[in-house]
Amino acid sequence: MAKAAKIDYVLLLALLGLLIFGFLILASVSFPVSQQKFGNNFYYLNHQLLFGFLPGLILGFLAFIISLNFFKKWAPLFLLINIIMLIMVFLPFIGLHLQGGSRWLNLGFITFQPSELLKLTFVLYLASWLASRSEKHKELGKTLIAFLFVIGIISLLLIKQPDVSTLGVIVVTAILMYFLADAPFWHIFLIGLIGVLGLALLTISASYRLDRVKAFLGQADPMGKGYQAKQLEIAIGSGGLFGTGLGLSEQKFGYLPQSFSDSVFAILAEETGLTGCLILLFLFLLFFWRGFKIAKNSRDKFSQLTAVGITLWMVIQALTNIASMTGILPLAGIPLPFISYGGSALISELIGAGILLNISKSVSRAE
Repeated sequence: MAKAAKIDYVLLLALLGLLIFGFLILASVSFPVSQQKFGNNFYYLNHQLLFGFLPGLILGFLAFIISLNFFKKWAPLFLLINIIMLIMVFLPFIGLHLQGGSRWLNLGFITFQPSELLKLTFVLYLASWLASRSEKHKELGKTLIAFLFVIGIISLLLIKQPDVSTLGVIVVTAILMYFLADAPFWHIFLIGLIGVLGLALLTISASYRLDRVKAFLGQADPMGKGYQAKQLEIAIGSGGLFGTGLGLSEQKFGYLPQSFSDSVFAILAEETGLTGCLILLFLFLLFFWRGFKIAKNSRDKFSQLTAVGITLWMVIQALTNIASMTGILPLAGIPLPFISYGGSALISELIGAGILLNISKSVSRAE
């Protein structure tokens, strides 16, 4: 008799904890701007629930119940559609140019950021591709040029937007997936070298990226180009051990840019202190542990690589955001998964979580 499938409840608990954390801090951080712009304390929270959480929950549930073979079969098509969407952001009328970048599509009733979905579709594509190569007993050495070609196309589109922080998360995740698919070490070294040289070139080619590096090194005017970095220090340092209390942040009142999106961790640290930060880190570490456990126990290569890819994507992005907020890395304009405001990001993350829970279900059936 076949064993009944059970999902990984520890992973589900970590996801619920992150979502609750996210909604609580968003309600606290966004209310000054919500009240000022819309006369409604919870406009941004309601928008996140209606246009991020609700569609993400529906699509995540569908991803949970659909056969994993469906994702493996159609992964190349998903990536192709996503690349077309990345090109469409540069078109008039449907593409939106906001905050100095062309990253959004205007779908009429909602705006959508294709680069957020790309994190998921590229993980699925890479898992499907590498798994099929492995199953056919082909040497991964023959895939190196093709791997670099696909990365190159994605890089050009994201640099043009520009969205270099997203590109960094995608490239690091892809390299680690490639390595875990038993690639030769010299391939990883070569790809890593190209990535480092590319990052250095991108940094010196744009003044605002150089400004971020200077602010990171303490060489920028704290009242000028180093303003955001300084305000982040003030917010995080003000939190102490237990924080000022939910709703009692001072930095969210116009002092800290992007306070409820990219910089939300700083406000979280201010209001919940070191205790809240440690709880958040624990939830992400729990997510990391269960994700890799699911990957380790998966029976087929596609499921293993998909579980690894989704886990790495979210954890790398979370650590990058936190590290840039705390001054360990230069500032990166990238959201904190499940916490930052942004419907496109939350939808993609919930779909990814649904697939990861789907894989855990197949693992429990096999055990």
